[in-house]
Amino acid sequence: MDTIQLSQDKRYTYADYLTWLDDKRRELINGFVHLMTPAPARKHQQISRQILYFLWVHLSNKEPCQVFNAPFDVRLPKSNSAKANDKIYTVVQPDICVVCDPAKLDDRGCLGAPDLIVEILSPSTSKKDLVDKFKIYEESGVKEYWTVNPNDENISVFVLDEKGKYQLNGMYAGDMKIKVSIFDDLEINLEDIFKK
Repeated sequence: MDTIQLSQDKRYTYADYLTWLDDKRRELINGFVHLMTPAPARKHQQISRQILYFLWVHLSNKEPCQVFNAPFDVRLPKSNSAKANDKIYTVVQPDICVVCDPAKLDDRGCLGAPDLIVEILSPSTSKKDLVDKFKIYEESGVKEYWTVNPNDENISVFVLDEKGKYQLNGMYAGDMKIKVSIFDDLEINLEDIFKK
Protein backbone atom coordinates (compact mmCIF):
# COMPACT_ATOMS: atom_id res chain seq x y z
CA MET A 1 0.00 0.00 0.00
CA ASP A 2 1.27 3.51 -0.78
CA THR A 3 2.54 5.67 2.04
CA ILE A 4 0.37 8.66 2.85
CA GLN A 5 2.15 12.01 2.58
CA LEU A 6 1.72 13.97 5.80
CA SER A 7 3.05 17.41 6.60
CA GLN A 8 5.54 17.69 9.46
CA ASP A 9 4.25 21.23 10.12
CA LYS A 10 0.54 20.47 10.36
CA ARG A 11 -1.30 19.42 13.51
CA TYR A 12 -3.51 16.39 13.16
CA THR A 13 -6.18 14.83 15.36
CA TYR A 14 -7.20 11.28 16.15
CA ALA A 15 -9.98 11.69 13.55
CA ASP A 16 -7.25 12.24 10.91
CA TYR A 17 -5.23 9.34 12.31
CA LEU A 18 -8.15 6.97 11.72
CA THR A 19 -8.11 7.77 7.98
CA TRP A 20 -4.46 6.74 7.45
CA LEU A 21 -4.94 3.26 6.10
CA ASP A 22 -1.39 2.42 5.05
CA ASP A 23 1.04 0.03 6.76
CA LYS A 24 3.03 2.68 8.67
CA ARG A 25 2.90 2.87 12.46
CA ARG A 26 2.63 6.41 13.78
CA GLU A 27 2.09 8.29 16.99
CA LEU A 28 0.63 11.76 17.43
CA ILE A 29 2.37 13.93 20.00
CA ASN A 30 0.38 17.13 20.54
CA GLY A 31 -0.93 16.79 16.99
CA PHE A 32 2.42 16.24 15.28
CA VAL A 33 3.18 12.98 13.50
CA HIS A 34 6.03 10.74 14.67
CA LEU A 35 6.81 7.64 12.62
CA MET A 36 7.50 4.49 14.62
CA THR A 37 10.53 2.35 13.85
CA PRO A 38 9.71 -0.61 11.60
CA ALA A 39 10.58 -3.34 14.11
CA PRO A 40 12.31 -3.19 17.48
CA ALA A 41 15.62 -4.97 18.08
CA ARG A 42 15.56 -8.52 19.44
CA LYS A 43 16.79 -7.43 22.88
CA HIS A 44 13.99 -4.85 23.05
CA GLN A 45 11.46 -7.58 22.30
CA GLN A 46 12.94 -9.96 24.88
CA ILE A 47 12.77 -7.29 27.59
CA SER A 48 9.23 -6.36 26.59
CA ARG A 49 8.18 -10.03 26.72
CA GLN A 50 9.64 -10.49 30.21
CA ILE A 51 8.00 -7.40 31.71
CA LEU A 52 4.72 -8.24 30.01
CA TYR A 53 4.90 -11.79 31.34
CA PHE A 54 5.40 -10.77 34.99
CA LEU A 55 2.63 -8.17 34.80
CA TRP A 56 0.29 -10.59 33.03
CA VAL A 57 0.87 -13.38 35.57
CA HIS A 58 0.30 -10.95 38.44
CA LEU A 59 -2.88 -9.55 36.88
CA SER A 60 -4.36 -12.80 35.63
CA ASN A 61 -6.51 -13.09 38.77
CA LYS A 62 -6.85 -9.38 39.56
CA GLU A 63 -9.84 -7.86 37.82
CA PRO A 64 -10.26 -5.20 36.56
CA CYS A 65 -6.61 -4.41 35.66
CA GLN A 66 -5.35 -5.51 32.25
CA VAL A 67 -1.94 -5.33 30.59
CA PHE A 68 -1.39 -4.53 26.90
CA ASN A 69 1.64 -4.35 24.63
CA ALA A 70 2.35 -2.44 21.42
CA PRO A 71 0.84 -1.84 19.02
CA PHE A 72 -2.01 -0.62 21.21
CA ASP A 73 -3.41 2.90 20.80
CA VAL A 74 -3.59 5.06 23.91
CA ARG A 75 -5.53 8.28 23.28
CA LEU A 76 -4.73 11.06 25.72
CA PRO A 77 -7.28 13.89 25.57
CA LYS A 78 -6.42 17.22 27.18
CA SER A 79 -9.56 17.10 29.31
CA ASN A 80 -12.72 15.08 29.88
CA SER A 81 -14.61 17.47 27.60
CA ALA A 82 -12.16 16.88 24.74
CA LYS A 83 -12.81 13.17 24.12
CA ALA A 84 -14.23 13.50 20.61
CA ASN A 85 -11.95 12.08 17.91
CA ASP A 86 -11.43 15.52 16.34
CA LYS A 87 -10.38 16.99 19.73
CA ILE A 88 -7.69 14.40 20.61
CA TYR A 89 -4.18 15.43 19.54
CA THR A 90 -2.11 12.75 21.27
CA VAL A 91 -2.18 9.06 20.38
CA VAL A 92 0.74 6.91 21.58
CA GLN A 93 1.63 3.23 21.39
CA PRO A 94 3.56 2.47 24.59
CA ASP A 95 5.63 -0.69 24.67
CA ILE A 96 3.55 -1.87 27.65
CA CYS A 97 0.69 -0.35 29.62
CA VAL A 98 -1.58 -1.39 32.47
CA VAL A 99 -5.15 -0.10 32.60
CA CYS A 100 -7.19 -0.62 35.77
CA ASP A 101 -10.29 1.35 34.80
CA PRO A 102 -12.38 -0.74 32.38
CA ALA A 103 -14.35 2.38 31.38
CA LYS A 104 -11.21 3.63 29.58
CA LEU A 105 -11.08 0.57 27.30
CA ASP A 106 -12.91 0.30 24.00
CA ASP A 107 -12.47 -1.52 20.70
CA ARG A 108 -9.81 1.01 19.58
CA GLY A 109 -7.63 0.76 22.69
CA CYS A 110 -7.50 3.05 25.70
CA LEU A 111 -9.10 6.49 26.03
CA GLY A 112 -7.44 8.21 28.98
CA ALA A 113 -4.35 7.67 31.08
CA PRO A 114 -3.24 4.11 31.84
CA ASP A 115 -2.10 3.43 35.40
CA LEU A 116 1.37 2.24 34.33
CA ILE A 117 3.35 2.79 31.13
CA VAL A 118 6.66 1.16 30.21
CA GLU A 119 8.80 2.53 27.36
CA ILE A 120 11.90 0.64 26.25
CA LEU A 121 14.48 3.10 24.95
CA SER A 122 16.24 2.85 21.61
CA PRO A 123 18.67 5.29 19.98
CA SER A 124 15.93 6.58 17.68
CA THR A 125 13.26 7.00 20.40
CA SER A 126 15.11 7.90 23.60
CA LYS A 127 14.64 11.69 23.33
CA LYS A 128 10.93 11.27 22.60
CA ASP A 129 10.50 8.80 25.48
CA LEU A 130 12.61 10.74 28.02
CA VAL A 131 11.35 14.24 27.21
CA ASP A 132 8.20 14.43 25.10
CA LYS A 133 6.37 11.37 26.43
CA PHE A 134 7.57 12.00 29.99
CA LYS A 135 5.81 15.38 29.92
CA ILE A 136 2.68 14.04 28.20
CA TYR A 137 2.34 11.08 30.57
CA GLU A 138 2.84 13.36 33.57
CA GLU A 139 0.24 15.88 32.34
CA SER A 140 -2.21 13.09 31.48
CA GLY A 141 -2.00 11.54 34.93
CA VAL A 142 -0.23 8.24 34.22
CA LYS A 143 0.48 7.13 37.80
CA GLU A 144 3.71 5.23 37.12
CA TYR A 145 6.16 5.54 34.21
CA TRP A 146 9.14 3.26 33.56
CA THR A 147 11.95 3.98 31.12
CA VAL A 148 14.00 0.88 30.34
CA ASN A 149 17.56 1.19 29.04
CA PRO A 150 18.38 -2.11 27.29
CA ASN A 151 22.06 -1.30 26.69
CA ASP A 152 22.90 -0.35 30.28
CA GLU A 153 20.32 -2.82 31.63
CA ASN A 154 18.67 -0.40 34.04
CA ILE A 155 15.19 0.93 34.67
CA SER A 156 14.13 4.33 35.98
CA VAL A 157 10.75 4.47 37.70
CA PHE A 158 8.78 7.70 38.04
CA VAL A 159 5.67 8.00 40.19
CA LEU A 160 3.15 10.86 40.25
CA ASP A 161 3.09 12.81 43.50
CA GLU A 162 0.05 14.49 45.04
CA LYS A 163 0.72 17.63 42.92
CA GLY A 164 0.62 15.64 39.68
CA LYS A 165 4.40 15.79 39.09
CA TYR A 166 6.69 12.84 38.49
CA GLN A 167 9.19 12.01 41.19
CA LEU A 168 12.02 9.58 40.57
CA ASN A 169 11.00 6.60 42.67
CA GLY A 170 14.22 4.73 41.93
CA MET A 171 16.85 3.67 39.44
CA TYR A 172 17.27 -0.07 39.30
CA ALA A 173 20.15 -2.19 37.99
CA GLY A 174 21.92 -5.48 38.62
CA ASP A 175 20.13 -7.84 40.99
CA MET A 176 17.76 -5.22 42.40
CA LYS A 177 13.99 -5.72 42.60
CA ILE A 178 11.47 -3.16 41.37
CA LYS A 179 8.48 -2.56 43.61
CA VAL A 180 5.58 -1.83 41.27
CA SER A 181 4.01 1.06 43.15
CA ILE A 182 0.51 0.79 41.67
CA PHE A 183 0.25 -2.68 43.27
CA ASP A 184 0.91 -3.50 46.92
CA ASP A 185 2.06 -7.03 46.25
CA LEU A 186 4.31 -7.02 43.17
CA GLU A 187 8.09 -6.89 42.92
CA ILE A 188 9.98 -7.81 39.76
CA ASN A 189 13.59 -8.96 39.83
CA LEU A 190 15.71 -7.14 37.25
CA GLU A 191 17.76 -10.25 36.58
CA ASP A 192 14.54 -11.85 35.28
CA ILE A 193 13.90 -8.90 32.97
CA PHE A 194 17.37 -8.71 31.48
CA LYS A 195 18.22 -12.39 31.46
CA LYS A 196 20.07 -13.52 28.36
